[in-house]
Amino acid sequence: MIITRTPLRISIGGGGTDLPSYYTRFGGFVVSAAISQYIFVSLNRMFREGYLLKYSSLEQVAAVDEIQHPIFREVLRRHNGHQYLEIDSMADVPAGTGLGSSGTFTVGLLKAIYAEKREFISASALAEEACDIEINVLGRAVGKQDQYIAAFGGLTCFEFHQDGTIDVKPLSISDETLVDLQQNLLMFFTGYSRNAMEVLSDQKQRSIEDDQAILENLHHTKELGIAAKEALEHGDTARFAAIMREHWENKRGRSKGMSNDCIDHWYEVAMANGALGGKLVGAGGGGYLLFYAEHPMRVRRAMAREGLRELNFRFDHDGSAVLFRD
Repeated sequence: MIITRTPLRISIGGGGTDLPSYYTRFGGFVVSAAISQYIFVSLNRMFREGYLLKYSSLEQVAAVDEIQHPIFREVLRRHNGHQYLEIDSMADVPAGTGLGSSGTFTVGLLKAIYAEKREFISASALAEEACDIEINVLGRAVGKQDQYIAAFGGLTCFEFHQDGTIDVKPLSISDETLVDLQQNLLMFFTGYSRNAMEVLSDQKQRSIEDDQAILENLHHTKELGIAAKEALEHGDTARFAAIMREHWENKRGRSKGMSNDCIDHWYEVAMANGALGGKLVGAGGGGYLLFYAEHPMRVRRAMAREGLRELNFRFDHDGSAVLFRD
């Protein structure tokens, strides 16, 4: 049996510029952080023929081509077309809540497959293969930050070049700033989940069509991602919080489905109760609100009165890892 643990993520800045439709023309930049909320994948050889797959649904099929779950199907088609396996997937948070669960799952499944074959794969190769399956094979309108931060872990900067190469560098912050972020970043579940690809497909299509409004929005998003990096590396968390707020205002202009009246209300409640800045994590439309708070307990109490549940987290520095191998 193999068990892998792969972290979900929060986007610190620059999210959206990691889509090929943008960065292959202009270059992209994202700062992302892996967090201590995970997707676990367990893999075990079966004695009987077929595949038994357990996730939010249950599939028992005789052949790879019969698998309905697209990521399971394409990963197994590529790596394991003639073996018989039982694979279980479990997640700490629901899918579609803005924490990069699809990319995280793909990375975790590939990590388990390589471990079962006793083959080494680097974090970079693992992330790139996950991207290839989601973007090129399945044709999904997604970016690359989810797969890369899931594979590498940590608080990490990703620079996406027009030729497709990606520079990966840890965010160079002090221990003091790391502790500051750990104590003052707060995340609350809005109760909404959504299909990120609806928002991202719109962004992709508008980018391809040279929609100047979306391109200018993404140019500014990239600038804000770089500014967030510089603020944090200088230990200026107040500046970082202000950038978060500007990032959110810019992001809301990207799509009509980015926010709604409830999310806007909760955002203002947090800002009136000690938050210095915040944004919705993920493609938009639902999921988790992330705030940097000058007074964390005031924000917690205010969100509790609104009925929002906090998601406690720490940063994950391991990336996708094999927890158990028998």
